[in-house]
Amino acid sequence: MRLILLGPPGSGKGTQAQRLVQRYGIIQLSTGDMLRAAVAAQTPVGLRAKDIMASGGLVPDEVVVGIISDRIDQPDAKNGFILDGFPRTVPQAEALDELLKKKHLKLDAVIELRVNESALLERVETRVAQMRERGEEIRVDDTPEVLTNRLASYRALTEPLIHYYSERRKLLTVDGMMTIEAVTGEIDRILSAIGAVEAKAAKKAGAAKRTAKGAKTGAKTGAKTAPKKATKPAARKASKSAGRSARKAAKAPRKGVKAAGKAGKRAAGSARKAARKASAGSRARSAGKAKKAAKKVTKRRAKA
Repeated sequence: MRLILLGPPGSGKGTQAQRLVQRYGIIQLSTGDMLRAAVAAQTPVGLRAKDIMASGGLVPDEVVVGIISDRIDQPDAKNGFILDGFPRTVPQAEALDELLKKKHLKLDAVIELRVNESALLERVETRVAQMRERGEEIRVDDTPEVLTNRLASYRALTEPLIHYYSERRKLLTVDGMMTIEAVTGEIDRILSAIGAVEAKAAKKAGAAKRTAKGAKTGAKTGAKTAPKKATKPAARKASKSAGRSARKAAKAPRKGVKAAGKAGKRAAGSARKAARKASAGSRARSAGKAKKAAKKVTKRRAKA
């Protein structure tokens, strides 16, 4: 679970962050703590930050992003994290998105604790008055005047992040004016819903992946076995059968022609025989008639 908590000072981010750490087994990452740890560890990014801080300058965004990059690579960040104090501006949010993309990670949600600023000021004034009555020391940064300035700074710098993450459908708003328990319950409900949706999507993606893998494996197996065990013999058998059929078909007309030729020859022979017989008969009859005529003439001459 990778989260960002947004909200003005006094909205209860610190309290809710600790509860999320305990519930989900994730870590809370504070940019201030990470900077100090990097400087103490003398990492390349930490040494660069140390020189800038020593000169009184503001640590550039790329240095902070570098420190976050090193930190979320550590084993205790495997289950996820809550970013505290970063991003504060839209350019920082863009840099964070790019970092997570390179690491093939994604931000699960940005939870905004929305509060009424007037109510926050009243809370601080009441707390300060109670502390004075008890004789307790009041922190310099825990006064209505300081809170007013911090709220103005939040609106100017951090509030645009609400629009940034809203456009990317990452923003989830919770009424921070509810009781602490009610706010915790609402955050849990929202994150449980996100987890259920992601689990369902992952299940569908896994099923689709298995189906695609099975189809691919089946295609490969078929491609490997079919030519050797089935396709080639069947193709050869079909080819031989087709060849035999073609040869038979080719022979059939020739047989027909030969048969017709033989019948024609037989008919022609019979016709010639009949013609010869007819011709011989005709000649014989003609010769007989001529012989008879010659005899008649001889007889007449003898009488004369």
